[in-house]
Amino acid sequence: MWIDASACGAAGGLIAEAVVTFGRLNAWQQARHTARATAAPLPRLDGFVDPLADSLAALLRVALGGVAGWLLHAEITGVYAAVTVGASAPALLAQVGRATTPAVALHGPDGAQPAALPSPGDGQGPPPTRAGDAGEAS
Repeated sequence: MWIDASACGAAGGLIAEAVVTFGRLNAWQQARHTARATAAPLPRLDGFVDPLADSLAALLRVALGGVAGWLLHAEITGVYAAVTVGASAPALLAQVGRATTPAVALHGPDGAQPAALPSPGDGQGPPPTRAGDAGEAS
């Protein structure tokens, strides 16, 4: 059901953001340990975490996780898959947005027809040769 996939996708986005936040807090902790060992002033938390920007990024990641779960609900089988889709939603949706359609691959982004390749008998270049053609000594 799409509601379950959306909720699990949002949970995956939240888990991914928690991992990012843990990395920032871990860097702050390491900087504090280094400062204590050298008797330097302790670094402030706001040098590693920006509450407003990080909160907005977290909300957006949760929303993207929910949207990815909703978009792919027909393809998702199981909670683990839905959480994984949600956790990877920013990269997954960016990749889907960059996907090339067959028409763009054939005609280019401006829709122009590809240049025709010259045929062997149109006088542009030497004709193809094959082993055993006339003119070769046997």
